[in-house]
Amino acid sequence: MKSMDSLAALALPDLWGRLTGTQSDPDLWVVCATLAAALAVVVPHPLWRLSRNAITIAHEGGHGLVALLTGRTLTGIRLHSDTSGLTLSRGKPYGLGMILTAAAGYTAPPLLGLGGAALLGAGRITLLLWAATALLLAMLVMIRNAYGALTVLLACGTFLLVSWLAGPQVQAAFAYAVVWFLLLGGVRPAFELQAKRRHAGAGDSDADQLSRLTHVPAGLWLFLFHAVSLCSLTGGGRWLLGL
Repeated sequence: MKSMDSLAALALPDLWGRLTGTQSDPDLWVVCATLAAALAVVVPHPLWRLSRNAITIAHEGGHGLVALLTGRTLTGIRLHSDTSGLTLSRGKPYGLGMILTAAAGYTAPPLLGLGGAALLGAGRITLLLWAATALLLAMLVMIRNAYGALTVLLACGTFLLVSWLAGPQVQAAFAYAVVWFLLLGGVRPAFELQAKRRHAGAGDSDADQLSRLTHVPAGLWLFLFHAVSLCSLTGGGRWLLGL
């Protein structure tokens, strides 16, 4: 028993040190290569149809997290194969909590990317990987359909494998690729929503729900989504490139 306690006493500081310690920045060519890889899966429409699932995870996770933070009761999250999603929560159907919850979807991916860029800029690669894993595990508990559970489980498993088994250079490249993807992939959905609304195909979108909740035109909420995503890309990109 004493030997096990001794091992635990030795392991915990080492674990804490890995979590809170800093790692060296990758070479600039690695940062640029991960940027190119992120662009390659965001810009071409066929690849975007697949990779957008990851943005949907962040989108619906943002709804769910803010619902909890504002005192609402999160009842479940569903992710669908067409890259749509649905987050259900109980509480007052009006008020600040509902407004913040509705606004969190389109803003979550770019803001997560911005936060990730701040961590990477500070050399906290391991902390980023473990924080992402913890968020995915927490989200997995609230998934209410098989496709959604499989998608989140695969994402969580990928982060676990990279954070535990990969070397420092692979971890750094993976972390930078993920953050670039969130920053770039967080920009495109707002433009897609704008195109759908132009053709009257998104009458129940987050922007339209926010308009009904606040009596502010949906176009202004769409402008907010654009502003958050583009500002996050600008600021996060500067951190990642070390400017």
